[in-house]
Amino acid sequence: MQVIAENLQEPWEIAKLNDTFYVSERTGSIVTISNDQQARKQVQFSKDLSSQPEAGLLGIAIPDNFNETNQAFAYYSYQENNQYYQRVVTIEESAEQWTETAVLIDKVPGGKFHQGGRIEIGPDNKLYVTTGDATQPELAQETDSLAGKILRMNLDGSIPADNPFEDSYVFTYGHRNPQGMAWNEADEMFATEHGSSAHDEINRIIKGSNYGWPEIQGDESAANMESPIIHSGENTWAPSGMTYQNGFFYFASLRGEGLRRFDPVNKTQELIVSNVGRVRDAFATNEGVYFLTNNTDGRGDPAANDDRLLFLPYNDLD
Repeated sequence: MQVIAENLQEPWEIAKLNDTFYVSERTGSIVTISNDQQARKQVQFSKDLSSQPEAGLLGIAIPDNFNETNQAFAYYSYQENNQYYQRVVTIEESAEQWTETAVLIDKVPGGKFHQGGRIEIGPDNKLYVTTGDATQPELAQETDSLAGKILRMNLDGSIPADNPFEDSYVFTYGHRNPQGMAWNEADEMFATEHGSSAHDEINRIIKGSNYGWPEIQGDESAANMESPIIHSGENTWAPSGMTYQNGFFYFASLRGEGLRRFDPVNKTQELIVSNVGRVRDAFATNEGVYFLTNNTDGRGDPAANDDRLLFLPYNDLD
């Protein structure tokens, strides 16, 4: 296992373009890592970041044309008139900082916990966004609410014509706190989700489907609701970011402390890294898996050089 970067501050998402990594920090910065050098730039947002326990600058996504436009995507939490919200924005990098340039989605319900926060550009070149139930479980079942959902949008912020609900960003609903998304080589989508007192889930995401929260969890079932492919039972993974490569999904485990590998054929999972504390995100390449520790977020036990971006070659798993 190799150390790629260290002394990160509450890191949340790994994005990569060519040979450059971009790591978001909940405190409001993006760290660029390239050629063994790392540099931190503050993001100038239009709203003040929320300081709630799971809030801040969360997901980022770097499009393929970033080197021509300097424009990327971000998801962040803010407070306004004693209310908490999230929004998806475009941000632009300059020599000194990043700056919010446009709002794509606003007023996603926020709260003390359950912000969702992952954003990814899918194989269909659409932007996917996970949102939590903002500790208001009933919102997850309301298709006219943006809470407890996976959202899908065009990269310009418009609603795709083939979304399942008319004039709506909602792609799937009935989610509690989904924090990871990944696609296999068949472009099938999977997502991780935090359960209530264990029963963490990995779901196969199907357009327009209802994933049951708060009506069902674990092995429970109900008409017109999807049950998970696999769940943690009475154990806790606290799963966050997820990635895919060569037949396996790799996902971050927070309270479960480590990096886990999910076999979608046999519907099994195993802990493959367990000595680094909390893990927030993972990013797979042909050579191995990069992953972020998350011990500086107030819930971990940080070492002197935490948090870190680490690399696990597949050869180390043989």
